[in-house]
Amino acid sequence: MRDSQITVNGQLRDCGGAGPHTRLLDWLRTQGLTGAKEGCAEGECGACAVLLARPDGADRSRWTSINACLPPALAFDGQEIVTAEGLGTAPGPCAEEALHPVQREMADRGGAQCGYCTPGFICSMAAEYYRPERNAAGSGAAQTGTAVAGEEHATDHESGPNGFDLHALSGNLCRCTGYRPIRDAAYALGSPDGSDPLLVRQGGPAPAARPTQKTVDGARFIRPSGMEELFALLEQNPEAKLVAGATDLGVEVNLRHTRPPLTLAIDRLEPLRVLDVGSDRISIGAALSLTEIDRGLAGRVPLLSQLFPQFASPLIRNTASLGGNLATGSPIGDSAPALLALDASVVLASAGGEREVPLAEYFIGYRQSVKKPGELLREVWIPLPLAENTAFYKIAKRRFDDISSVAVAFAMQLDGGTVSSIRIGVGGVAATPIRATGTEQALAGQPWTAETAEAAAAVMSAEGTPIDDLRASARYRSAMLGQAMLKFYAETASAVEVAR
Repeated sequence: MRDSQITVNGQLRDCGGAGPHTRLLDWLRTQGLTGAKEGCAEGECGACAVLLARPDGADRSRWTSINACLPPALAFDGQEIVTAEGLGTAPGPCAEEALHPVQREMADRGGAQCGYCTPGFICSMAAEYYRPERNAAGSGAAQTGTAVAGEEHATDHESGPNGFDLHALSGNLCRCTGYRPIRDAAYALGSPDGSDPLLVRQGGPAPAARPTQKTVDGARFIRPSGMEELFALLEQNPEAKLVAGATDLGVEVNLRHTRPPLTLAIDRLEPLRVLDVGSDRISIGAALSLTEIDRGLAGRVPLLSQLFPQFASPLIRNTASLGGNLATGSPIGDSAPALLALDASVVLASAGGEREVPLAEYFIGYRQSVKKPGELLREVWIPLPLAENTAFYKIAKRRFDDISSVAVAFAMQLDGGTVSSIRIGVGGVAATPIRATGTEQALAGQPWTAETAEAAAAVMSAEGTPIDDLRASARYRSAMLGQAMLKFYAETASAVEVAR
């Protein structure tokens, strides 16, 4: 069998020494590429960020920032990666000539002190630097590089006049530099030169996924060639761990030292990567990353458009999938409340066939679901038409890149100022994500008034069985449920006048 290989910084490297549980970060560091660091080992700090060439349609690719501390190196067999060391060019007469524009701006504007996190920041910043939408829609400053650090920016406090979206860095943490110099460096960037090799590379397709098999000390890693092989492997090995982005399994491997006997990579299987908007439903493949879903839906589902920016960070969203988030069965997974409010169903598939299960019936206990051994979550279905009034509220200790204490999603339809239908999904207040059915029943057929909302808030506060833990007390969680209802009313009260 052929050796596994990864193209890193333009050089093909043999990764035959990597085992099924060898992280991409560890393998890169064995190659002498020590810019990427381990900080948190759970995808929160971004010190390990690198760039990966991902498909952007059939004929183009897109440099995408990812955490290297979570996925196994073998998941990148045949793929292309760029680390902070590979961004610059070969040194010329002056050492500065070797710097990439992102590196130069970070250096000139004091964007680093100890430097531990700097390579990760630079990779995330480079992904935004090459983002096609930024360069296509950029202002004159973006095209010419004339942005001035420290000026009052033309758009808002989270986006620069050069089109740089500061949220691109929300998965990167810095403990000593302070974020202003880093922001200044980001806002000073122009657009890539037309001859920039990394920009030119985006004009070609991303590498196709390679079937991969590796066994070390009894542990196996397999990237199946297709669904038939995947189903056969699942039937023979129902305990196998399925990996798309490894944003959950990677944490288990790092912090709990989990060592699955068989890991199956499914992120590049085309039947699991569909995104189809039909006349009566939207079909979303379980292995699509959240970033790909958000870009593909292009605002067609407003509730998901509210959810995605609050889901972890771009580094996580660039690999995390809906299928993985639902399959873990976590009571604090952010996608479940929104999908419950959207009345979504999941399609479970196996060698024996497929079945549709309403998401409201999918979770049966803490991290447990109706999924049977040998089954996988293939698609998520969202019925159409969508409710006209929706909202997603996430209560967490940090605004971004944090786990929810409570998450609430609303989807309401009004008929002449009366609630004709409403669905409310809630996370963080029970052993599973739940529908707030008591509140839904209290609202059905009622006029959408302040009095109705206040009465519903009292019912909402009693939904679920919240507990005290490190993130929040049970009392606080209950209070936030009621406040979410009042906030939803405040934001949608004007819809009553429109409905009338």
